[in-house]
Formats: sequence, C-alpha cells, structure tokens
Amino acid sequence: MKPNKKNQAPDEAFKPLATRMRPKAIEEFIGQPHLLAPGKPLRRAIEQGILHSMILWGPPGTGKTTLAQIMAEKTHARFERLSAIFSGVKDIRKVVEEAKVARAEHQQATILFIDEVHRFNKSQQDVFLPFVEDGTFILIGATTENPSFELNSALLSRTRVYVLKRLTEDELLQVLRAALTDKEHGLGEISISFPEELQHLLVHAADGDARQVLNLLEILSDLAKEQGETLIVTKELLAEVMQVNLRRFDKQGEAFYDQISALHKAVRGSSPDAALYWLCRMLDGGCDPRYIARRAIRMANEDVGLADPRALELALQACDVYERLGSPEGELAIAEAIVYLSCAPKSNAVYVAYGKAMEAAKASGSLDVPLHLRNAPTKLMKQLGYGKEYRYAHDEPEAYAAGENYFPDELKQRTYYQPTQRGLEAKIAERLAYFRGLDKGRK
Repeated sequence: MKPNKKNQAPDEAFKPLATRMRPKAIEEFIGQPHLLAPGKPLRRAIEQGILHSMILWGPPGTGKTTLAQIMAEKTHARFERLSAIFSGVKDIRKVVEEAKVARAEHQQATILFIDEVHRFNKSQQDVFLPFVEDGTFILIGATTENPSFELNSALLSRTRVYVLKRLTEDELLQVLRAALTDKEHGLGEISISFPEELQHLLVHAADGDARQVLNLLEILSDLAKEQGETLIVTKELLAEVMQVNLRRFDKQGEAFYDQISALHKAVRGSSPDAALYWLCRMLDGGCDPRYIARRAIRMANEDVGLADPRALELALQACDVYERLGSPEGELAIAEAIVYLSCAPKSNAVYVAYGKAMEAAKASGSLDVPLHLRNAPTKLMKQLGYGKEYRYAHDEPEAYAAGENYFPDELKQRTYYQPTQRGLEAKIAERLAYFRGLDKGRK
C-alpha cells in the first residue's frame, strides 16, 4: 500500500490516522467538558502551566494519552512514556536519573506518563512514591481500571484522580468529520462519500471510543486507496468493516462493575424485564456465565433472604445446571434464576442483622461466654459452674426456654433480626413475636 504523500509530510503518511489526528493543543481536544471546559480547574491548571501528579481513569479512546502530551507541550516539560505492560523498576530508575539531570542542569520539569499504570504491582508502584513526593517528576498514570481497587492508597494520596468519560456520539462525529476534512493530518486527498446516517452508525458502533472511530475510518481509507477513486460507503460495506464485535465488555474493567450493579439493582427492585436485559447485555458482551450465577447466589442471600428460601435453592441449582450443560443451554437456567429472584418477595433483614451483629461483636471485644452456656466435659469445669442452670430447650413447653438469655452478661438481650411482613418471613415474624410474648410472661 502506497502512502498518501500529498499534503502530508513523509513521516506523517506512515503514521496511523489516530496518531496523525491527535490534538496538539487543549483548544483542539474533543470531549471531557466536565474537566476541560473553560474555567474548569484542570483546564486552568494546564493553561497556567501549573501541573500536579494525577491519575487519568477512563475507558479506551477517551484521550488519556493525548491529554498528557498536551500538558507536556503546554508546560515545555520533558515527556517520558512507559508502559506498565513492558516496563519494570529498572526503566523507572532510568527515567528518575534523567529527570534529575534535566531538573538540575536545565531547570526543566519531567512528565512521566505511565500507560496501564494498574498493571504495575504494589511494590512497583511504591517505587514512584519518593520521586512524586519530592517533585523529581510529575506522574500522570492512565488506567481503564478503578484506581480504588488497583492502586496503592499511598500512591493515590499523592495524586489526584480525574475520571474521563466515553465520548458522546456527537463528540465522535466531530472526530470523524475532522479526519474526513483535514487535508494535512486526516485523509489528505483520499475521497470518501460517507452518508450521514452511516456516519451515525459507525460512531454508535465505536461505543464512545475515538480511537476506534479513526481506526475504522482508516480501514475505509485503505479501501479507497486500493480502488483509486472516490469510495462510496454503503451499509453493506460498513457492516463488513465493522464485523468485529465492538461492544466493550472488559471482565475486569469498570463496565463490568457497572453492569453487574445494574443487574443486581434490577433484581432488588423486582424488575424481571430490566434484570433480563442486563443479564443479556453481560452475556452478549462476553461475561463468564459462571460469574453471573455466583452473583445470583449473593442476590438470593442479600435481597430475598428468608422471605423466600427457595430463591437460594434455585440460584444454586442454576450454577449446577450451567456446569452440566454449558452454553447456551445452561444460560437459560441462569435466566430462570434471575427472573425468579426478581419476582420473589424481598427481604434484607438477615443481611442487615448480620451487619449489626458484626458491629456489636467488634465493638464489645472478647466478652466471656456466660457460665450456663458453657460445656462441662470435666469434673473441674462442673465445679467451676460450667453449664449450671442451663435450660435444655427441648425439655421446656413448646421447646422454648422462655426468658433465657443467650448473650454475654454485659450485653443482655438484643434484637438484630427484624423480619419483614413479606413472604415466608411474615410467618417467621409471627413466630418470633409469639416467643417474645412468652419471654415477657416469664419475667
């Protein structure tokens, strides 16, 4: 394939379109108005040349690398780039030494851009700390992962996290049309007839990723070069170019947590239709059905609870069915469990009670077990009063020792579990209320 040299520098012609179209100034940057609109703090910091170490967190193709390069250009700083996938501590130390020389001999700051910073393990992340703290370099880390989970708290405390959002379709259209019309960095003299409705189809498929838009456009431009005349984009041609599934679903990424959260909330909210939608979104995007099945077990415990104990049974059975049948047949069992959980009566009473009891256990410390609740397998223990005055419930009327206390003496009787009036739990509430009445009669 011959490069299009007309209106382009020779080295430019060999660069990918996404690289050629990379904005050089903040005014050219498309997207992220919540961070870069005039007057926003980050925009002001860039314009004033006053930078700080930061983490840029967002999906692919939202401008993390571009933004870091613009910052370096605006502040006249040295720009060093490392990839956490291919770099190690040795590479970091090399950058540190060069940054120290630049600062000492040329009074020039260094921006160290770390792509996929979450790929560094915790000990590697620790290497940055003293140099970020003493200003040897300004660290700009880029990540598609939630920094709260992937980065050291010490590193997070020394940086500011900025969340980049996937581009809107209008913003992606700006990216696409800029490349179509830019004679110097875009398609040059390559002619493409691209109907507006098909432009919308392309940017929709790109799912907020500007790089994906430009990569797809570059495939079209290559086709135009090959035929040597104006390329007329048709729906059939675009479908062929976009044959790869572009829907973003990273099983470890933020989209993963957003979608499982939506599924869980739909089940909790008793919306079987929405729950099915999010289930299918995740399955269509490549999520492991086993993970969803395991989450269904959590939903059964947390949100249905004793209002319908069958929910837990069905969730467990869905896991077993999937293991026996695999995809796609086994996925139907998961869907059945999700619908059942959505329609079941809801109770988080056990979930709440567990949390309260755990708080009390942590707060009360190592309180002694009351003597009457202790076993007395030896003569000495019996002499010390172990098990004395314990009331065996099965020997009491209705197999209930009314008025008995099973808490440490310092805590006395407490109530954590408050059953709802929904499903089977309504019967449980009725039974417990009856027991409370027996307790009062004992006093």
